[in-house]
Amino acid sequence: MSKPVSNPAEFVRIEAAALTALALRMETTMREPFERAVNLLAACAGQHKRVVVMGMGKSGIIGQKIAATLSSTGTPALFLHPAEAMHGDLGVLSKGDVVLALSMSGEIDEISKLLPMVKRLGDALISFCGKPESTLAQASDVLLDCCVTEEACSLNLAPTASTTVMLALGDALAMEVSRRRGFKREDFADLHPGGKLGKKLSRVSQLMHAGDALPAVASSTLMPDVIHEMSSKRLGMTTVLQDGKLVGIISDGDLRRLLEREGPHALEKTAAEVMNKTPRTIAGDVLATSALAVMEEKKITALVVVDSGQKAEGVIHLHDLWGTELI
Repeated sequence: MSKPVSNPAEFVRIEAAALTALALRMETTMREPFERAVNLLAACAGQHKRVVVMGMGKSGIIGQKIAATLSSTGTPALFLHPAEAMHGDLGVLSKGDVVLALSMSGEIDEISKLLPMVKRLGDALISFCGKPESTLAQASDVLLDCCVTEEACSLNLAPTASTTVMLALGDALAMEVSRRRGFKREDFADLHPGGKLGKKLSRVSQLMHAGDALPAVASSTLMPDVIHEMSSKRLGMTTVLQDGKLVGIISDGDLRRLLEREGPHALEKTAAEVMNKTPRTIAGDVLATSALAVMEEKKITALVVVDSGQKAEGVIHLHDLWGTELI
């Protein structure tokens, strides 16, 4: 029977109530099975195996998103359509993989027919299911209860609150496995090289001026040649190198102070006499956000990129960070 709804916001409140009930279960009756599911997925990822997610219809769409979230947070996963699995795609499942099956009723034919092969081939079966007495729930090594008292649909038919609960539970599972495995911001950056997010998570080595674009002079270089190098490379500074290693830098500010102090004799000086011997440096594998933080804190516009032996690899300038949309 249809439920009278006078305010469309009530649809959202029904889903919110289902999520609140899920959170309560996760703190009580579902605490232990959730922990077992996390352990299984963490061990699976640690052994370089995969999580194979399955679901039909709306549950399948939620399953695709869960697989994508797992993969993007360091737990290799893929979505396997149950109908296609019956016609050969089950070949993607190998020993050591963990299967995550989504079905609110637990009685979807396409999944039920796969259970004998899944149990034989996979390492474990975790289910998101709302019926603990169902075929899927009974076959599972771990059952995560996705039951809802009602759908947001006014007919109480269309998967709405139930799919919202599945999605939230999948996110919680992925986030906890990621946290447990020590997944870091740098790891996330490696898996998201494209788009706006990729720009924001760029590493210093991807943005720095290197090779011929690196401004560099020797300690004995006279100031006219130092100025030429700085002007030609257009970074407002130059490194001072000895056998490839950084011994100092000279900036536009250093030049101004030199001219104020020495006047016409400034051009007689060598780079070694003018340089800052303790410049700020950064490693190439550091995120660009960290480089920006250093520049803002120290009120400088460039950092020299060095390796562990202080060999100069490049220079990252404040202007280089504009394209990352960090500024």
